[in-house]
Amino acid sequence: MGKPLFYEILEKPATSCAIGICSAIWFYIQKSNIGYSHVGLSYETALEGHYWRIITSALSHISVLHLVFNMSALWSLGVVEQLGHLGLGVQYYLHYTLVLVVLSGMLVIGMYHILIQKFKLEYFRRVTAVGYSCVVFGWMTILSVKQPSSKLNLFGFLSLPISFAPFESLIFTSIIVPQASFIGHLSGIIVGYAVGWGLIHGMNNYWAVTMLGWTVLVFVFSLKKSGTFDLNFLEIEPVTDPSLPSVRFFAAGTGRSLQMSTLPDAGADIV
Repeated sequence: MGKPLFYEILEKPATSCAIGICSAIWFYIQKSNIGYSHVGLSYETALEGHYWRIITSALSHISVLHLVFNMSALWSLGVVEQLGHLGLGVQYYLHYTLVLVVLSGMLVIGMYHILIQKFKLEYFRRVTAVGYSCVVFGWMTILSVKQPSSKLNLFGFLSLPISFAPFESLIFTSIIVPQASFIGHLSGIIVGYAVGWGLIHGMNNYWAVTMLGWTVLVFVFSLKKSGTFDLNFLEIEPVTDPSLPSVRFFAAGTGRSLQMSTLPDAGADIV
């Protein structure tokens, strides 16, 4: 008999939280009748400054089948949290999950740009990516590099050698979910190899918190700029204190002079 689910959750806290968040967002999307176009990432929305969609697209799922596939694979990949003795572990998992979400989303937009601008494939202007697949495929790839003897279990009965899992899953997903984003999955694989081979390395708590902070700032201010939600509390009112002097430069002959002035009621003499 396997371990009780409760103990497995304790052994995979970050994975369990990610599954809980994605499942809760899926439930909210279904109850609110939100379409993928409202949360997904596309080239056109990126040009409009909707950078917040890099995050929302990764955490959102429209199809229950897509959600189940991603979460089943993610649960199996949670073994990364238990491999602290190999230099992985919970912190490693959290740090590079953030990297996978942000960089794979940016890479998707970069690929769309090349396909549109270089190959004139205008179709990709309207393609909208949504789902946690980029992170799932990224972790498959990292684990295939770090622990090639591992197995990936899908749906509790399908077991794949982790060394081939990224590309096998890429084909498998394309068959069972034709609408799945091939470029999104491929982006996760590319970033995963960059992490697994050490091309992207050195993440620690400081850099993770710094990256998370910038991600939150860009998310909030791009959300406000796009006008998708009313965020009036972010308005910064200009402050002008009439009692404070203003300083200006003006030309006098061939030289330059410095003048300080205040409003007439300030009672200051100008020398």
